[in-house]
Amino acid sequence: MDFLYWTLIIAAFIIAFAGLIYPVIPSVVFIVGGFLLYGFFYGFGSFGYTFWMIEGIFVAVLFAADYVTNLMGIKRVGGSRAAIWGSTIGLLVGPFAIPIAGILIGPFIGAVIAELIVHKKDLKTSVKVGLGSLIGFISGVFAKSIIQLIMIGYFLYAVL
Repeated sequence: MDFLYWTLIIAAFIIAFAGLIYPVIPSVVFIVGGFLLYGFFYGFGSFGYTFWMIEGIFVAVLFAADYVTNLMGIKRVGGSRAAIWGSTIGLLVGPFAIPIAGILIGPFIGAVIAELIVHKKDLKTSVKVGLGSLIGFISGVFAKSIIQLIMIGYFLYAVL
C-alpha cells in the first residue's frame, strides 16, 4: 500500500506544478492536498504546529506572488489596472482558446486589448504593457515554482 499512497501524494504534487502552466488548476490546493493525503495515510504526527505555520506562510506567499509579479510587470511599463484585469482574464482564457501557446499569448493579448479599449492608448504603448504582463507572468511562474519546491522539500524533511 505504501507504493499506492506515495503515488497519490506525488501525483498531487505533480498536478500542483501543472497549475503553474494552467492557472485554472489550483496549485496550492494540490500541494496541501498532498500533505493531507500523507496525514490520512500515515498519520499527522509528523506535522507539528511549526510545520503548519511555515507551510501556511508559504501558501500566503504563493497567492501573493501571482498578483505581485503581474502587477510589477505591468506597472513598471506604465500599464493600468485595466491591463492587470485584461492580463488576468487572458491568462484564464488563453490556454483554452489557443492550446499550449495560449498561456503566453493570453495575458499579452488581454493586457493589450484592455489598454487599447479602456484607456485608448496607442498600439505601441499597449504592446509594451502586454510585454510587461508577459514578463510578470513568467517571473511569477519562476517564483512560484521555487516556492512550491521549498514547500515540498520542507514536507519531505518533516516526514522522512
